[in-house]
Amino acid sequence: MGEAEISTGFAVAWPWMLALLPLPWLLRWWLPEAPARGMSALRVPWYRSVAAGAEGWIRRPLLAAVATLAWLLLVAAAVRPQWVGEVDTLPVTGRDLLLAVDISGSMDTQDMVWENRAVNRLEVVRQVAGEFVQRRRGDRVGLILFGSRAYLQTPLTFDTETAATLLSESEIGLAGRETAIGDAIGLAVKRLREDAAADRVLILLTDGANTSGEVQPLQAAEFAAREGLTVYTVGVGADEMMVKDFFGSRLVNPSADLDEDTLRAIAERTGGRYFRARDAEGLAGIYRLLDELEPVESDVEAVRPVDELFYWPLGIAYLLALITLAVVLRPAGLRMRAA
Repeated sequence: MGEAEISTGFAVAWPWMLALLPLPWLLRWWLPEAPARGMSALRVPWYRSVAAGAEGWIRRPLLAAVATLAWLLLVAAAVRPQWVGEVDTLPVTGRDLLLAVDISGSMDTQDMVWENRAVNRLEVVRQVAGEFVQRRRGDRVGLILFGSRAYLQTPLTFDTETAATLLSESEIGLAGRETAIGDAIGLAVKRLREDAAADRVLILLTDGANTSGEVQPLQAAEFAAREGLTVYTVGVGADEMMVKDFFGSRLVNPSADLDEDTLRAIAERTGGRYFRARDAEGLAGIYRLLDELEPVESDVEAVRPVDELFYWPLGIAYLLALITLAVVLRPAGLRMRAA
């Protein structure tokens, strides 16, 4: 905040603004009175009615009291009243962690089970990866979604809850139906290139092979390795699935298109590891292992939440000014209508 340490409770940030309190009375004392008469720049036929109404109101002591109250409220807003909360501790790891999640059309394959019901791959990823993100308190976490193209859904932030929420709102096909693995890695490198974090990590999850994009995956992996970005790759999808066709049911491999060789090579070239998730339990185990490989051990930074309260006195002063203006002008308006 820039101020000295203060205890929990009510406080003011700029107490020296109280020196403005006697300003209206000093101005009234020092400044000469305005001349009673002068040259008129503009003739207004109904000026006498307005002046009469205003003068009658100004002579009333209530207006002086309202003006005094409004000035006190303005000074109260100027000193920046605040409510200072309890001290909280925020772990700080110095690590930037990006998640790149495949939302191509193949992620709609319903070969997973979550809470005893068949769901598609993305649904399981949203649940399991969302819990992983919320556990990364102290890391700056970001989210990349990719299909035919890659885009940054969440910039790097300490707000892991918001990052998990945005992951839960991802939808299949928003970035196209194909898979641009190389572009997702390239975007991560671009976002982290000039970052000063000690550790920079990308966790890339996909269920297919690179079928779109401007950058080849292994070329992007070389870029990542040169920039010091560690890439962990996760291949998701079951090995077996019963499907119905004209002749009945048959057993198929829904992960036949998964390019495990490329994912393994990406991880090896960047100092990471490749993982295979065939079901929800396996995926949850992978993210627990990633917690061990990239632990959240960290330094602790103390923070104290501060809520600004200046808008309350400022708003009341503004409301008083509007009411006073309406009351002052109302007699003049009645006289004009009567005339």
